[in-house]
Amino acid sequence: MNTAIRLLAPLVLGACIVGTATAQDKEGWPDSLAMGTGSQGGTYFTYGSGFGSMITEALGPSVAVEITGGPVQNVTLVETGEHDLGYVTLGPADEARKGNSPLMPGVAHEKVRALFPMYQTPLQAAVLASSDIKTFQDLDGKRVGVGPRGGTSATYWPRFFEAAGMDVTLSHAGGSDTAGQLKDGLIDAFVYAAGLPTGAYSQLAVENDVRFLTMDEETLNTMMEAVPAMSPFTIPANTYEDQPEDVQTVSLWNFAIANEEMPDTLAYEITKLAMENHDRMVQNHSAAKETLPENVGKNTVIPFHPGAAKWFEENGHSVPETK
Repeated sequence: MNTAIRLLAPLVLGACIVGTATAQDKEGWPDSLAMGTGSQGGTYFTYGSGFGSMITEALGPSVAVEITGGPVQNVTLVETGEHDLGYVTLGPADEARKGNSPLMPGVAHEKVRALFPMYQTPLQAAVLASSDIKTFQDLDGKRVGVGPRGGTSATYWPRFFEAAGMDVTLSHAGGSDTAGQLKDGLIDAFVYAAGLPTGAYSQLAVENDVRFLTMDEETLNTMMEAVPAMSPFTIPANTYEDQPEDVQTVSLWNFAIANEEMPDTLAYEITKLAMENHDRMVQNHSAAKETLPENVGKNTVIPFHPGAAKWFEENGHSVPETK
């Protein structure tokens, strides 16, 4: 397994948050927590860095933010206990629970528990405006950056290419590095999966003339047949520079996860912190506008941690049963 890069969660300025956990509540809590995010330039890293600061500020444990390959790696790191917290898209989480993780094939991930809903991850694709690539079909025979191994992008875009019968040369790197490769002409297209707006695309569009690819009905159907967990999604116009119109694509929901051995009181307080400080969460990353209690029902594949379930039930939200 790749070694994750550990960073101290940076201070995020904003409204003060005060923890309500008592000394008795904190009995058995660890002094520090390891949180799996994703690559720099991706939404997980920014979202997680901000939330890690919130946890330390309000609850006490110091949070080490890990740069990882993304959801596929995160779910396994939480399953094995190497990480205390992580972020996943529901597709890789569901596959890992069924024993279909590429990192631990044949091992059902049964210790992973959901904490709270995060946001939707749309699949995105961009090329330089000077490129002759106008549609997804034009990617056939091209060099395409799909993000780091173990991420949602590198997991699901190749399945689409295979389902569509396309011959694509794949390149694996973090979001920011992949954007740089496109700018330097080392790849022909940059396809990714991350919450909106994605930092790597924002910077790319500011520094270069780019074209964002939209999915036609045939492409949408091919993707959803290849990955049934996907659903249609619209990236609003002007999310990025050089994107004057809506972009049609597909998306997966993201949830925060923990190992089942996390103390119930800690899981409760972490969930409460995310659910009761919406404005602060949005300061961390605008994708957190979907980090809302009413989205708890979007997860039917990962069992909820008892501590997290307690918060939702106390606040009038039904926790769904897993499939």
